[in-house]
Amino acid sequence: MAAKRSGARGKRSQRVSVPPQPVQEASGEPPLSRDRIVATAVELLDAQGVDGLTMRRLADRLGSGVMSLYWHVDNKEDVFDLALDSVLEYRGPPDMVVSRDWRGEVVHMLEDWRARMLRHPWSASLLPRRALGPNILSRLEMLSKSLSRAGVADADLNVAIWSLWNYVMGATLTRASFDLSDDDRAAARQRLEHLSERYPTIERSRLLLDDDWDGAFRKGLGFLLDGLSPR
Repeated sequence: MAAKRSGARGKRSQRVSVPPQPVQEASGEPPLSRDRIVATAVELLDAQGVDGLTMRRLADRLGSGVMSLYWHVDNKEDVFDLALDSVLEYRGPPDMVVSRDWRGEVVHMLEDWRARMLRHPWSASLLPRRALGPNILSRLEMLSKSLSRAGVADADLNVAIWSLWNYVMGATLTRASFDLSDDDRAAARQRLEHLSERYPTIERSRLLLDDDWDGAFRKGLGFLLDGLSPR
């Protein structure tokens, strides 16, 4: 495996001095490019998850040979990094201007982050262990600036960032995995009613049956931001 990676890097280094040879694409297919590889990788990840992405499958979807991919990407890990960064791009709200509404900026940014990961469930599993790309770093930079404008001290900024990061990640993973069918929900309701004497508070609040995921996310985020607000 190491030999293949070094071979791929060798080919890419040759592009500095030797023009790449024309790649013969399948008839009717657009030219191979990094952007096209990344877009197709995202489609494959959406359909089959992380385990479903191989360079062979990616090449087949592109109508290309596997070795042709290495003129544009280093290896599969590089594809993961590029795909993850592409789906987490953030440009801000449509009417974004310099604003004093730091809470509105943070809420919009984190709701967008959660929504993108829910649209691409594989991204949540990759994010903690992948290299951070420019789109992710730009998002974190904007978040840091908003919190700084809110009066969060530099000494507390990292704690604030990681607290919000952990909240978004946890909320996303819970929403993606904790999805009861109507039958499951009815069975859970009956079980809780039978066990109401043992778990009265859970039964009263319908903790395991509450499916207002978006509302709970925003309200919980509000609790966190209240703790970050200037006093």
